[in-house]
Amino acid sequence: MPHSLQNAANHTVVLCIDDNSAILECEQRFLEAFGYTVLTAPSGSKGLELASIHPVDVVIVDYCMPEMNGPEVAIEIKRLRPHAPIIMLSGAVDIPNKALSVVDAFVAKDHLGSQLLPVIAELHKGGASLMRSPLYD
Repeated sequence: MPHSLQNAANHTVVLCIDDNSAILECEQRFLEAFGYTVLTAPSGSKGLELASIHPVDVVIVDYCMPEMNGPEVAIEIKRLRPHAPIIMLSGAVDIPNKALSVVDAFVAKDHLGSQLLPVIAELHKGGASLMRSPLYD
């Protein structure tokens, strides 16, 4: 990671919400290795609880979870942290446009290693949606 991105990561708090504990642990280790501060939640309700008490810069949420799915969590996160970009993850390839419309970016779980860091950096830097970015062509 370029030095300037590494410095930005050192001040960025990322909230990861996923009901799969192995994926959650992988995300945490991966992001922490690049200097991010990572909060983890095994459910939408725990994620909302963390977002309500901690300053969160970026949120990563799984699309398919029991209790509250990713789009439902994203809507509530936007109420709590309107300026925090939300990245939706999924192992599924066919995500409805309605679900994608409530988040700022989408990353397929099988592309986490190559796409997650650039997407976080771009969203945190610019605050704009990447849904129409070349990353998604």
